[in-house]
Amino acid sequence: MEIPLELARTLAAVVTEGTFDAASRVLQITPSAVSQRIKALEHQLGRVLLVRSKPVRPTDAGAVVVRLARQLALLEHDALAEFGFEAAADRPASIPLAVNADTLGTWILPALARLAAEHPVVFDLHRDDQDFTAELLESGTVMAAVTSQSAPVAGCIARPLGVMRYRAVATPEFAARWCPAGATPAALSRAPVVDFDRRDDLQTGYLRFVGADAAAAPRHYVPASNDFAVAVKLGLGWGMLPGFQSADELAAGSLVPLGGPPIDVPLYWQQWNLRSPLLEAIADAIVAEARRALDTVAAFTG
Repeated sequence: MEIPLELARTLAAVVTEGTFDAASRVLQITPSAVSQRIKALEHQLGRVLLVRSKPVRPTDAGAVVVRLARQLALLEHDALAEFGFEAAADRPASIPLAVNADTLGTWILPALARLAAEHPVVFDLHRDDQDFTAELLESGTVMAAVTSQSAPVAGCIARPLGVMRYRAVATPEFAARWCPAGATPAALSRAPVVDFDRRDDLQTGYLRFVGADAAAAPRHYVPASNDFAVAVKLGLGWGMLPGFQSADELAAGSLVPLGGPPIDVPLYWQQWNLRSPLLEAIADAIVAEARRALDTVAAFTG
């Protein structure tokens, strides 16, 4: 049994682009030809590889083939580079990465910009909570991820990045209105809180730790890192912000700490376990940038 590379690449293109029509434009063949290739691959493997939704998504079997196609494409890129074919810059390698919103909104983009200037590469960024980015790596959707999971995903290696330290903050006006006697459990049970989305548990974890009723607190949802910080700074609610987004305001007094302990979120870089110079260059740049940018916590052993 063999998996024809051309058919595997076609499947990967369909999954990446989301539709048969979009994949046909990338592959420069007709949508009918794309469909025929997918059907031929499904027939050969005896598996349904795609869920024909909008956008399409791979089945478990399809994810295996997509991962294979992306691994082979990366290895091919590295081999051509070793042959000196750097003229492939007009067809740069596409590297899908999974990144949590606060990392994306604070420290990682400068490293990616330097990498793009030094290597023929483009990045396909997938944003998700750090507790869930490893799932995108496991499914083969991405080649590497910033994640809170320290144990390597099967077929991957993990390296520690550092710690994102979050503190509960609010504007002085918000604190005076909702917590006039201080940020007591009773006050925090009534005060509006800003959550990133319904999977964001930072604020809930803080409320539980200080003994407040997490279920009772009214919630705003602001699903973008910068906008989340702006919402807190405008007094929409209180929230957990990293130093990147709150240090200047705390120093100036336009934000005040609500007290209680900080919440430390250790972050790791996980990537496919391939001997790929390009993937290693990306990992080295990300790890170096993280160690410059993130807080270091003595208890963090990686």
